[in-house]
Amino acid sequence: MIAPPWLGLLEETIGSCVTHRRPDLADRLRRKRSQLLDPTLRVVVAGPAKQGKSQLVNALVNAPACVVGDGAGSGPPTVVRYAETPTAGHVTRPGTAALLGPGATAGAAPIPMAEPGRGVPRGFGFVEVGLPRTLLASGITLVDTPGIAPADVSSPATLSWLDAADVVLWVCGAMSELSGNELDLLHRCVRSCPATVVVLSKIDVVPGWRREVERLRSQLTGAAVAVPVIPVSAALRLRAARNGDKGLNAESGFLELIGHLRREATGKTEGLACRTAGAVAQDALDQLIDPLRTQLTTPVEDRARDVAAVMDGAQRRLDELRRATTRWQNLLSDEMTDLMADIEYDLRDRTRQILREVERIFDEADPNDVWEHFAGWLTERLTEAADRNFGWLADRCQWVAEKVARNFPGPYEEIPAELVALEAAPGVDGSTMDAPRVERFTVGQKMFTALRGSYGGVLMSGLITGLAGMPLINPISLGAGAAFGGKSIHDEAKNMLKRRQASAKSTAQRHIDDFFLAFSKHCKDLARQVQRRLRDHFTARTEELQRDVVEMSRRTRQAAQDQAIARERRHREVRVELERLAGLRQRVQALTVQHALPRAAREIAR
Repeated sequence: MIAPPWLGLLEETIGSCVTHRRPDLADRLRRKRSQLLDPTLRVVVAGPAKQGKSQLVNALVNAPACVVGDGAGSGPPTVVRYAETPTAGHVTRPGTAALLGPGATAGAAPIPMAEPGRGVPRGFGFVEVGLPRTLLASGITLVDTPGIAPADVSSPATLSWLDAADVVLWVCGAMSELSGNELDLLHRCVRSCPATVVVLSKIDVVPGWRREVERLRSQLTGAAVAVPVIPVSAALRLRAARNGDKGLNAESGFLELIGHLRREATGKTEGLACRTAGAVAQDALDQLIDPLRTQLTTPVEDRARDVAAVMDGAQRRLDELRRATTRWQNLLSDEMTDLMADIEYDLRDRTRQILREVERIFDEADPNDVWEHFAGWLTERLTEAADRNFGWLADRCQWVAEKVARNFPGPYEEIPAELVALEAAPGVDGSTMDAPRVERFTVGQKMFTALRGSYGGVLMSGLITGLAGMPLINPISLGAGAAFGGKSIHDEAKNMLKRRQASAKSTAQRHIDDFFLAFSKHCKDLARQVQRRLRDHFTARTEELQRDVVEMSRRTRQAAQDQAIARERRHREVRVELERLAGLRQRVQALTVQHALPRAAREIAR
């Protein structure tokens, strides 16, 4: 047996769906393939409620196969098949399984044939009816679906019934108009079932039904829904069947509808199957082609803008790092300059206070008596001043480091302790202080001073008393000489004490100045060492941040280049695949047009 040409194209389309990871499309095409290979013509009658769908099915088979009347539209689906004897049953399998089933009532729970669908709730399986009718014997199965509410137009249940149909009869009352949702659903029907027909029912109750037919055709044309419109009257058909009136039967419009169904059933394996396979294959291929075209037409400006934004951000980051480097370097330099000035001032102030205390001590004490005690006291005071000054230096170094770290452009980090660690300050050695030159008042110096002072006293007193006729040396002159000699000794002792005190002050001041110079120099050296360590640390961190930014820019640029290469390679692959899918679609379309031309010629001839 030679396989039909559409089968190979459908298999190729299924393979393309599998390749593009669309199992939903592949499964749909497989179901459609099985359906088209089955010679049974499945006619699904659908539409809104109370449009005469069930009465239409009854009129086609000339039997009360479907329940009609108030509330009938809410009943279960009814499947009408051929059977040698009238049978009816309730099947609890899913509704679409009836369309793909063997077409027998085996396994169905028997129900009264007089009213097969009454009393069976909706959503609980379907009703299967078998009738000995010539129309059904030609391989036609009719399916009366429940009325479709506006909210159920796109429901999975509705779409499953329509996808399983070979022919869809969309029933629309003569006095109603197709809504936007119904037109959308008809578009969906045509894509999966080209043999869709709009049946205008109840023309017997509308005197100007021909105008309604033209209006409906105009509406379909305006909505780009290319389906035929067949006006019918189920009431006239049933009345003609009861009375055997052929003219009334012709007037009902069912002859045209039945003739249409017979032609579709006769040519299903060729014409209808080819058109349906072509439609579903083209629909599936369009769903595969559209994403590929989108990939090719998607502008890359967004990606380019993203890369440019990253590069601009990196450049701004580098510029900010350079500016920040200047800021923190200036901050470090200014703070350390202020620190050294403050430390020097603090040390100078402390040493001045010590000098003032030294002056107060030696304004009252004799260096000969207190020098040893004074040397220890001075060493202790200088040591205390050095410790406090050194402690302040350490605290200020830590504070400066944290301030610079907070103003650093990178994330704040704890300052390593070794960066601000200071070497121990040199101790203050009192033994290095030279003792003042002490001038002692010896006995010989006292005697010489006494003789020098008494000589003047004796001479002046003797001259004065000589005017009174007394000799130069007399008791008065000797007393005056002794007084003057004692005063000379006292004055010389006082002068020598002041000279010793001045010498001690000078010696202490020289020692304090030497201490100030040495300790101040040591503190400045320590501060500069801290400044250098902080500078080197933050410079290294700045260089690290700059390397990170440059590396990020390089990676971004490399990633963009890799993406561009991958995108170009992907575009080449997509273009090749697009050409293949487009070629497959053209072959499907050509085969569909080839089989549609004879049918169109037959329609014109008819």
